[in-house]
Parts: sequence; C-alpha cells; structure tokens
Amino acid sequence: MSEAGNGAGTGRIPAVEGFARRAFPGTGEPGAGKSGGGTPGAGQPVSRKQEGKALRARVPRGAHSSLVLDAGRPDAVRAVEESGRGRVASLTPLRVGRMAATPFSFLRGAAGLMAYDLAGTPVSGIAAQICGDAHAANFGLYGDARGRLVIDLNDFDETVVGPWEWDVKRLATSLVLAGREAGADENTCRQGAFDAVGAYRRTMRLMAKMPAADAWNAIADEELVSHADARDLLGTLEKVSEKARRNTSARFAARSTERAEDGSRRFVDAPPVLRRVPDAEAAAVASALGEYLGTVAQDRLPLLARYAIHDVAFRVVGTGSVGTRSYVVLLLDHRGEPLVLQVKEARASALAPYLPKAGFAIPGPDHEGRRVVLGQKRMQVVSDILLGWCTVDGLPFQVRQFRNRKGSVDPAALAADQVDDYGRMTGALLARAHAHSADPEVVAGYCGKNEEFDEAVADFAVAYADRTEADHAVLATAVKNGRIAAETGV
Repeated sequence: MSEAGNGAGTGRIPAVEGFARRAFPGTGEPGAGKSGGGTPGAGQPVSRKQEGKALRARVPRGAHSSLVLDAGRPDAVRAVEESGRGRVASLTPLRVGRMAATPFSFLRGAAGLMAYDLAGTPVSGIAAQICGDAHAANFGLYGDARGRLVIDLNDFDETVVGPWEWDVKRLATSLVLAGREAGADENTCRQGAFDAVGAYRRTMRLMAKMPAADAWNAIADEELVSHADARDLLGTLEKVSEKARRNTSARFAARSTERAEDGSRRFVDAPPVLRRVPDAEAAAVASALGEYLGTVAQDRLPLLARYAIHDVAFRVVGTGSVGTRSYVVLLLDHRGEPLVLQVKEARASALAPYLPKAGFAIPGPDHEGRRVVLGQKRMQVVSDILLGWCTVDGLPFQVRQFRNRKGSVDPAALAADQVDDYGRMTGALLARAHAHSADPEVVAGYCGKNEEFDEAVADFAVAYADRTEADHAVLATAVKNGRIAAETGV
C-alpha cells in the first residue's frame, strides 16, 4: 500500500499504486466519467484532495444548476408505461394510483425518468456506489443484529456504480417536493435542498480528515444528528424509534396469519396488499431458499437451520416497487416464534441504460439480486445479517428480513421548520454511504469549502421539482381522462 496517498513506498516494502482502487474499479478515480480526467503536474505526487479540486476546471461546481431536457424525452404516461413492462400486469393500476397521488409520490416511482434527465447533466467523473433512488423517504431506521436501531439509506433496488451527483440531486429535489407537500413556503423548501447538499459536502470534508478506518466505520446515530445540526428532529426520531421497535416479524405474523386446522400458521388474505398463492408457486419460492442459503454469510446458517418454512404469500410493497414479484415467507422456530423473510424480485437498475451517456459502464451480466445485496453492503455500515439472493422460476430475487424493526420519517408530513433539519441529516447520511466507495478526499476536494456547489444543486432541485410537478399533472390528467387505469387510495 502507498504512504499518505502519494505513491511513496516505505523503502522496505514497495508501494502498490492504486491497490485499493483495483479492489473496486473506478472508485475515486477522476476521469471515470465523461467529465473527469487530467490531474495537475503529471508524474508528480499529487494529493487526492488536489485531484478532486483539479476537476473543477472541466466541470465548474456552478454548472450543476444546469437542467436541459432532451427533445425526445418521454412524457409522464409513456415513462410510467415503459417502466411497468415485465411487472405483474394486474398490479399496474395500483402502481399508477400511488404515483398519481402527489408530485412527491410521482418522483418516488420515476427513478428511470429522472436518470434519463440526469444523464444530460454535468458530472465530475468520480465514481461511487450510488443508491440510485436516494429520495428523502428512502432513509430510515432498522435494527442491527442485537436489536439496536441504526438510521441510514434503506432501499437499494436501483444501486449501481455511477455519478455520486445523481444521488445528491435526487435527494435535493425530493426535499423540495416533500416540503411543498408539507405546506412549507418556497424559501423553506429550497433551504431544505441547500442544507442537504451543504451537509453532504461538510460530512465529506470531515471524513476526509478522519483516519480511514474511523471514517469507514462511522455509524449513523445521535452523534450524526448532532453533527448535522438536526436537533429539532430528535423528538420526531424518538417517536419513529418507538414505533420501529415494535415493527417486528412477530408483530406482523400475529396480525397477518392464523392457526390452521393442522396446528400450523398460515397467512390470511388481505387483498390487494397480501394474498395467498397457489401451492406450486409457494413451493417454488420455498425451494429457491436452498440457493439463498449459499449466499448468506456462513456463520448465519446455524441460526437459519433452527427455523422451518410454514407458509408463503405475495405482498405488495412500496411505490416504485409495485408490480414486482414480492413474497413473504413465514418461518417458525422450535417454540413457534416467527421469522419473516421477504423474497423480492430484483429487476435491472432503472439507471443502467443511462450510465453510458454520463461516461459510466452499464453493469455487466450478473444476478440482479446479488447486485442489490452487494450494493447495499457497500453503502451501509450495518446491514441486515440475513441478506442474500436466489432465483425463482428463472427470475432473480433478493432476500432480506421483513419488518426488521424498520421505521421511517415521512418527509412530506414534517413541520415546515423541520425540513431543513431533515435535509441536513439525510445529506450527511448520503455522504457517509458514498464514502465507502468514493474517496472522501477526492469528493471533498471537488466540492470545496464554499457554498457554490450547494447553491447550484439547490437551483437544480427547484427546477426539477417544477418539472416533476408538471409530469405529475400529465399523469393525473391521463388518469382522470381514462388514458391510463389507476387504483387509488390503496
């Protein structure tokens, strides 16, 4: 390994330049995207921070305010229809109805459309493992292996290696829309976006100054809330925490199952959200869990061996995920205590087709469930101990615990004076997640000390929020006119 990041060896052990970067191709590499490349003083030792700073010559930080929509951009209805291909057709009206509810809901289901638009925006070229869907409602609480609560990003269906700016802009835009839905004035909405970007930038600078291992292992807890100056959120987070602690497999099983005549437990139909499946379909899911066991950390196998599968049901989840095949599997231990696993279809990332235009490679052939699981583990400090993947009837799935003490803040229901606090907290969380793959020194060097980048992305967020409201209006009109079917209120 190299000393001080400058390529100098110890004299006894020769340096291996780029050793860590070869373990994760493109990580922190200026020039990985279309706009990067070129560091000053070729052949001379250059700090990682200087490498990031040099990228401003090609992509000024102020350029990130730019939003130029492509003339061939699909309208909202066409985008929704195209993103629904390959999903369960009977659930399409439910997905449309959820997206048509509000502009913020539309954004949540339109990751692909936003990626289409982001592909035409400037990028520094620094690669990171990105969430791909880092809107404000995709952060939340969940339990670690010992039941303690952690707050972090919690949805990785779209995760890929791509431009870190795409996550930042999606988060900032979502805060503007959530603030508007909450009834905040326009200055407050923009301030939420601005503060999120500022917290992202400052957190990257903080981690760039920390010992590498300390930055890597930084856990999102009360200390992070304090760092992000989000103390006004503490009361809200405490309420969400109390609810999350009760959100367990046992509670879900108690509400969603009943005792069968043979003494076993079975799921109870609750359409359209939860429905029983034919025996052959249940058997296919159960059989696929054999493959899943080969993807789980080996030290978890003795734990899973103490459970037996009792039932499988289909369960609708989310907004953007509606229409994907998603199952819940009821397992019981020797005492009859439940563990519920979610087996959720893993489709190709909605961002994948648009990465080349931004100078990034489309993910190679892989099991999509594996992509999601490994992306999640790369971004989180603490992940679900039972993450894995499998294949059901030829389709890829991810597997995880269901109701693992999960809880979330509804950003659209926050008080106006909490929007900026929530923005700062989520911006800090996003920076910490990106810093596991992108070198924080390089990103911090690019973003700098002043607020130029913050201002630019806040301007972009307001403009894209306006565009999203227009897209939502098109979809709502199409629903009203019968151009596209929708099931609302579910």
